[in-house]
Amino acid sequence: MKRRSILALSALATPVLAPPVSAQEEWPQRPVRIIVPAAGGGSSDPIARLLAQAYAARFGQGFVVENRPGAAGNVGMTAAARAAPDGHTLLFAFAGPLATNLALYRDLPFQTQRNFDAIVRMGGVPNVLVVGQGSPMQNLADFVARAKARPGSLAYGSTGSGSSMHLAGALLSEAAGIELNHIPYSSPAAATTDLIAGRLDSMFLGAPGTVPLLRGGQIRALAVLAERRARVMPEVPTAAEQGMPGVVMGTWFMLLAPKGTPPRIIEALNAAANEALAGPGRETLAQLGLELEDGAAGGTPADAERFLASEIARHAEIVRRANIRIE
Repeated sequence: MKRRSILALSALATPVLAPPVSAQEEWPQRPVRIIVPAAGGGSSDPIARLLAQAYAARFGQGFVVENRPGAAGNVGMTAAARAAPDGHTLLFAFAGPLATNLALYRDLPFQTQRNFDAIVRMGGVPNVLVVGQGSPMQNLADFVARAKARPGSLAYGSTGSGSSMHLAGALLSEAAGIELNHIPYSSPAAATTDLIAGRLDSMFLGAPGTVPLLRGGQIRALAVLAERRARVMPEVPTAAEQGMPGVVMGTWFMLLAPKGTPPRIIEALNAAANEALAGPGRETLAQLGLELEDGAAGGTPADAERFLASEIARHAEIVRRANIRIE
């Protein structure tokens, strides 16, 4: 996104002067909107809607998901940042707009930690290195050997510069000492179509999108870029198991509120999310392909804040080392 586009967003970031809900006022007093900085139908949408249903049942008020796509998530982030901190606007976002974009774009009209309070983590999705079924590459060693034999000839597709797929390729390239050819696509469907047809060598797909193609025999999974094997594909080894420790990339999901939202509201939302994660909702999320174990979902707002800070720093370092730029 060009610099002038970012500057145009700043007009939306004028602070709202409405006061926050006082400790004596009831909450929620009206329907609560949950802004998702992406179009409907993406990976974040069903999670946000499940959470909205749980909140509506718990608090007796409507929780409405509002999709605000545009500018790689920056439009929705800006809208949420300027909302009154009264508990009636929340943000459900993911790694790209919350962490990666801070390192990619100049003059953003928001800063995640300055403008938002983290409420709770809602799981994560690892990237998976995949190739077409007709590819001769059977594992990560084959992939690295091919890349070293012909530097720059092995291509991988992504959903755009700075996406988790792009960062995954950059991270593996650095760890393995190889040069890969990054090809950004306008959509994951277009890249996947080329992969299956043999016109694209590889991708770093999210685990949920990998499973149906894998089960259908259309692709082959070489490595999960996570600390442990994915629950939805336990037969696929991690990059670490194949000699590439530290090659961990994917996306994760988090609920936040505009900075200054009363702590009692944040605590109530956190408690209700943890209740939902301890009930049937946990299995529903797992079936969507989310990894929920070992602190990836639930916990306290302080846990979410610590994780957010660490990921912002980690993504910034990956972007810096790979020299990824958005003009």
